[in-house]
Parts: sequence; structure tokens; C-alpha cells
Amino acid sequence: MPLTMLPTGTEETVKAVRGKDETRRFLESLGFVEGGVITVVSQMAGNVIVSVKGTRVAISKSMANRIMV
Repeated sequence: MPLTMLPTGTEETVKAVRGKDETRRFLESLGFVEGGVITVVSQMAGNVIVSVKGTRVAISKSMANRIMV
């Protein structure tokens, strides 16, 4: 299921990161790696703020749809 479907406050493990090589590398550089634990902090209009490795990261809806949990 994509990251955009998680409710606020939910903690999940990243199962896969999809997309082109460039997109996957970008998301992995932000900390979205397979097996990593993430927590949804906030959602507004599909855009998501996520806590990854102790850091809050804001990503767009299109990027969040590429992260499978």
C-alpha cells in the first residue's frame, strides 16, 4: 500500500521504493530505504510530512505514492 494511504500517527516499515533510478536514489538519500521505519506526522492535500531516522521530511503526493509500506 502506498504511503499516502497511512493515517496520521502511524508507524510502518518501508517495503519498497518504486520509480525510475533517479527518483529511487533521491528518496533513498532522504532515508526512505527498504526496511526503514517511518512515521506519518501530518497530511495536507495529499502531501505528507514523515519522520524518518529522527528527521521530519515533507514530500509531495506523487513522491509518497512511490513509497510502499
